[in-house]
Amino acid sequence: MKEVTIVGLDLAKRVFQLHGAGADGSVVFRKKLSQTQLLPFLQSQPRCTVAMEACATAHHWGREIGRLGHSVHLIPPAYVKPFVKRQKNDMADAEAIAEAASRPTMRFVAVKTEAQQARAMMFRGRDLLVRQRTRLSNALRGHLAEYGVVAAQGMLHLRQLQETMEAASSGLPPAVCEIGRMYLDQITLCSEKIAKLERMLRLEAARGEVTARLQTMPGVGPITAMAVEAFAPPKESFRRGRDLAAWLGLVPRQKSSGGKQILGKTSKMGQRDIRRLLIIGAMAVVRAKLRGGKIAMGSWLDRMLARKPRLVVAIALANRMARSIWAMLTKEQDYRDPVAAAA
Repeated sequence: MKEVTIVGLDLAKRVFQLHGAGADGSVVFRKKLSQTQLLPFLQSQPRCTVAMEACATAHHWGREIGRLGHSVHLIPPAYVKPFVKRQKNDMADAEAIAEAASRPTMRFVAVKTEAQQARAMMFRGRDLLVRQRTRLSNALRGHLAEYGVVAAQGMLHLRQLQETMEAASSGLPPAVCEIGRMYLDQITLCSEKIAKLERMLRLEAARGEVTARLQTMPGVGPITAMAVEAFAPPKESFRRGRDLAAWLGLVPRQKSSGGKQILGKTSKMGQRDIRRLLIIGAMAVVRAKLRGGKIAMGSWLDRMLARKPRLVVAIALANRMARSIWAMLTKEQDYRDPVAAAA
């Protein structure tokens, strides 16, 4: 019997499909195991490469299997799909994972630590509550607009809606006022939980050396710094800063052919949380400099604003911020303003 070198593991909640392949790609075994049988079976196998799709529970199983001495590779699901032959099932998926992992040019996802996943959960939890609060606010505004009650945008102006509902002269039906109070109570509860999570994020960001260093860059706050640490792969995964910017989707989409380079809009093919936060931070930097008149004459930002819209400039600045983040992490240095350094 040939010795297995790559095991393709198709993850599920209770039943796992394994495809063992030899060095020449031949099939060594195909097995379907339960959750309790998986680790004992892999422990009995010789040290080899275990490949999985980077999906739910993949990082947990990656850590557990890595402790057995195996080399764990997580592959983005989009990169596995081309290797699926004809019909899609667990057996075909496991074989496709093993085939994809054997490719020398395949890109892999780093296995996250428990601390990284905890920070990611804090970030995701806050993001979920913010979206829930926004939905509640928009629903309340929509309902009250049917009765001619309108307030300016923003969470700060919800108090105006509350005062209008509580006023005796509002003329609103009692049921509308009662349901409106329920909406406001839920919005208040979400705001309290968001504030608690933000305090936790700031505390964690202040403790970490990397997150503290990232916050020295204008436009990068504790939430962005925590997102970079939680979701970005190790800095060694990128050869240069541009690779990190491309991984975030902050570079033009290419449609080149025949030696002719054709660049389109921003690709947006990457980690959207970090990309969104960097663009928001870059836009805040642009607004602050325009408001305070602190843009140095002849600088890159001054030249860009002279010929491009603000949002386009913010995206370009976010690209530069991503490159600077890679340089800061690689050189282990705080941010240095290029304008001040040139002066």
